[in-house]
Amino acid sequence: MIFSKSFGYAIRSILYVAIMRDEKRYVQVEEIASKLSVPRHFMGKIMKKLAKEKILISTKGPSGGFMLNENTLGMHLMDLIVITDGVEIFDNCVLRAKECNSNNPCPLHAQIDGVKRSLKSILSETSVGDLLEEDKVEFIRSIATATNADLVKKIIGVPSVY
Repeated sequence: MIFSKSFGYAIRSILYVAIMRDEKRYVQVEEIASKLSVPRHFMGKIMKKLAKEKILISTKGPSGGFMLNENTLGMHLMDLIVITDGVEIFDNCVLRAKECNSNNPCPLHAQIDGVKRSLKSILSETSVGDLLEEDKVEFIRSIATATNADLVKKIIGVPSVY
């Protein structure tokens, strides 16, 4: 079970917009894509979806772009997983067995089931606001090059190895 690029790009873009909120302006897709080293077209699709789901506010035009709404920082990461990946990711067998459940488990089912429950709990308890850090410049740099594995480590509190 690995989070999709869509989830990684979505959370990184929301965090970028969040750290830019002090500038009190709409942040454009081109800026987000450039700063986060994400393909502009893919970022545009993700941002459109986030606006449609009312996670971000969007406005069109030359000075348009995206801003946080009043609920964005309080949104839990599990809500974002549901939007980008769906909850099915927690139901899939890690060995890709067609029939894997408590009645017909794969060899890893019991161990992975506990990990999945823990991860669901962490994602349900962690808000977008919980991920923000004080040093904005360094944080932008870290999310610009972050992989999904790096984001998972950050979310669950596993120290990165350099």
